[in-house]
Amino acid sequence: MALDQVDVDNMKEEDEMSFLDHLEALRWHLVRSVIALLVFAIVIFIADDFMNFILTWPKEKDFPTYRFFCQLSEATCFYPPTFTFDIKAPTEAFLTHIRASVIFALMLTFPYIFWELWRFIKPALLKNELRAARGIVFSCSSLFIAGVSFGYFVICPFAITFLANYEFMVSAENFEPNLSEYVSSIIIFTFPTGIVFQLPVAVYFLSKIGLVTPEFLKKYRRHSIIIILILAAVVTPPDVVTQFLIGIPLFMLYEVSIIISRRVIKNSEAKEKREMISKP
Repeated sequence: MALDQVDVDNMKEEDEMSFLDHLEALRWHLVRSVIALLVFAIVIFIADDFMNFILTWPKEKDFPTYRFFCQLSEATCFYPPTFTFDIKAPTEAFLTHIRASVIFALMLTFPYIFWELWRFIKPALLKNELRAARGIVFSCSSLFIAGVSFGYFVICPFAITFLANYEFMVSAENFEPNLSEYVSSIIIFTFPTGIVFQLPVAVYFLSKIGLVTPEFLKKYRRHSIIIILILAAVVTPPDVVTQFLIGIPLFMLYEVSIIISRRVIKNSEAKEKREMISKP
């Protein structure tokens, strides 16, 4: 066998081992994330009283959102109707409890899971990319927590009140939601909101690679306003005040994203100018 062929074979083996090492590292990051998720899920499942409180609190009149708007004025005061849950299958309560425990554990462990994934990605980044991504774990975790809190304390009470009071072929007094569907609604109103709140971070990196510009975001600002108002109208009672209470934070996120994109583009242009000047 030729010497150059031996060198090529050795290079291939090293590359293959390097790839396998990356897979091994990723596997352990995922294993630790899954272990953390399972531990939190088991703890939440065992603490069923706490889980019941978290899930049923938005339908109680002492929920902070209801008290805040009722103290604000009589015009903005609202309460959800009193209702109980309907369980149709013998295993429904048990399976719903398991599913809710896993989802809530995923919400609680999101910062840790994101940190584990970031530890895997970080070594492959360049120095300038690391500087650009400084504080990303804190930023994403904070935005996720803010989004989940917003969904729980704002979207949930408005949505539950509207849906529970909605009458179509049956009186709202007979409202007895299915337990699994109610829990699914709470999850839908909270977890996706935490993901949506990652918009500024997504715009930051998209602007870094040139896929998004502030001009693009400004151009489609009117379209975004219409979409936000439609979403607010779907999850809130049919009045302008509550729709704007839902829409304002989303407007703010969009405007913050425009500012972030503008700064990223400005810094990139300034860096290019400095490099051109420094060239002989």
